[in-house]
Amino acid sequence: QVQLVQSGGGLVQPGGSLRLSCAASGFASRFTFSNYAMTWYRQAPGKERELVATIGNIGTNPNYVDSVKGRFTISRDNAKDTVYLQMNNLKPEDTAVYFCNAQRIWAGVLRGPAYWGQGTQVTISS
Repeated sequence: QVQLVQSGGGLVQPGGSLRLSCAASGFASRFTFSNYAMTWYRQAPGKERELVATIGNIGTNPNYVDSVKGRFTISRDNAKDTVYLQMNNLKPEDTAVYFCNAQRIWAGVLRGPAYWGQGTQVTISS
């Protein structure tokens, strides 16, 4: 069973930066971290979970929700089985619980179950 352990997050002032990390482990013998597309989601109080950024299994094709383009960067280190979300110029509306997500991808199609990290609180406030 794939396990995702998140770190980072916390309280920062508007305009500040944070970096979230999500370390993966527990892959079945046939698969490795590089077989999984990785995605960051967030959920603010009273709102639905929102896709923030996603990256392909070999680090290609990063995509972002419009509200974070130019401020957030998703990256991954397949040697460390870890995905990152660098968040710059943070705004109060970025306040949410952030979750990482892993799902195997093959031939451009997501396959099998999706796995979730435990969630990390990010609070932007002066």
